[in-house]
Amino acid sequence: MTPQEIKPDTQLCTILGYNAQAGYVRKYFNKILKNQQINATAIALNITDDYFDFTMANVTKSKIEKMIIEREFQTKILRYCDTLDATATQLQRVDFVEIIEGKICGFCLDETLKALFDKPEYIDERIALATKMMLIANRWHNATIDIDEIPFLIGE
Repeated sequence: MTPQEIKPDTQLCTILGYNAQAGYVRKYFNKILKNQQINATAIALNITDDYFDFTMANVTKSKIEKMIIEREFQTKILRYCDTLDATATQLQRVDFVEIIEGKICGFCLDETLKALFDKPEYIDERIALATKMMLIANRWHNATIDIDEIPFLIGE
């Protein structure tokens, strides 16, 4: 979705990372939304370690309600989360957060992802990432989860 395509009714979320604008997270997530004709998009927030603490200390005061976390901040964000799901607690890593009633709630999708595959031990990094983006798109925008679409999603 290009900036001029974003309308007042477009649903937004944020991706937080060093290179969130050009990374696979944004590419896969937005491709899922576009392929399913969902009027939503992820806005990238490129930051460095120097700005992470400021960003997280102020996120509950912002308009951000949903945020996908790039790999470089997935453990660092733990200290800002008011609650964690069981997988995030166990693995000490967060894939995404939701701001609910002023609280930062962290979630990790590894166990949910594994349940979708007969042999999860053979899932590579790109397939795992694309699947996680599909799961988040489903959670936030009711996107269809179809693991058979993953090869098309990760293909250039």
